[in-house]
Amino acid sequence: MKFIIAIIKPFKLDEVREALAGVGVAGMTVTEVKGFGRQKGQTEIYRGAEYSTNMLPKVKLEIAASDDLAPQVVETIQQTASTESIGDGKVFVIDLAEATRIRTGETGDTAL
Repeated sequence: MKFIIAIIKPFKLDEVREALAGVGVAGMTVTEVKGFGRQKGQTEIYRGAEYSTNMLPKVKLEIAASDDLAPQVVETIQQTASTESIGDGKVFVIDLAEATRIRTGETGDTAL
């Protein structure tokens, strides 16, 4: 099993979610986050005054997937979330040792 963490632009969330449902992702956790990378923040104007912020709004997706499905999930996120501009985000894949469904006690891939 793999644990996939993706940081994407907020306006891409619905498109990515629909694409992932199309490849068989049954569920995910979504969190609104702030961060920066190579983009180094942005300049904004508030009440006529210009100021710089180094933390940009992003969305973090967390998905547990079987080893077979994980490469397709990563590819789908990469293709769907891309705007081909700086700040599109990142995808991280981590080995997932165990998963347990609380309601039934199922473990492993069947818990996903």
